[in-house]
Amino acid sequence: MEKILTLEDEIKNLVHEIKNSKSILYLGRKFNYSVALEGALKMKEISYIHAEAYQGGEMKHGPLALVEENFPVVFIAPKDSLYQKSLSNIEEVKARGGKVILVTNDSETRIENNNIFVPKTREELTTFLTTLPLHLLAYYTAKFLGRNIDRPRNLAKSVTVE
Repeated sequence: MEKILTLEDEIKNLVHEIKNSKSILYLGRKFNYSVALEGALKMKEISYIHAEAYQGGEMKHGPLALVEENFPVVFIAPKDSLYQKSLSNIEEVKARGGKVILVTNDSETRIENNNIFVPKTREELTTFLTTLPLHLLAYYTAKFLGRNIDRPRNLAKSVTVE
């Protein structure tokens, strides 16, 4: 995680890929679907950009219809047992002019300059490493847009039960 925190400049550069977007799609497979959900949640909470997450295998069942020129799609795709399927999804997004941001632990795969490389670890532990850059991406996007990161609108700091 300390190594990921050194990627601040690379993550800040990705803000320029999404800052003017009305919506962002997050895709993850297996353990990283929950990371996609968390990344989308954090983005909409503090930047106010609409964001949705889907399982990578569901991309062709609706979300792909949204992809058009410059539409940002964040792939959480570490090199695991489903990695090749994620690469296939990435090619489909690129073929439609979508803007791919890739979070991966495979330093050999490069998607333009829109890569966030996390260290390799056991497959079931990758979620700890892939979540952090998505939080940072949301943070820097919100900061760039001038949002109040510490006090997001319409959100309570705690949940009360009546």
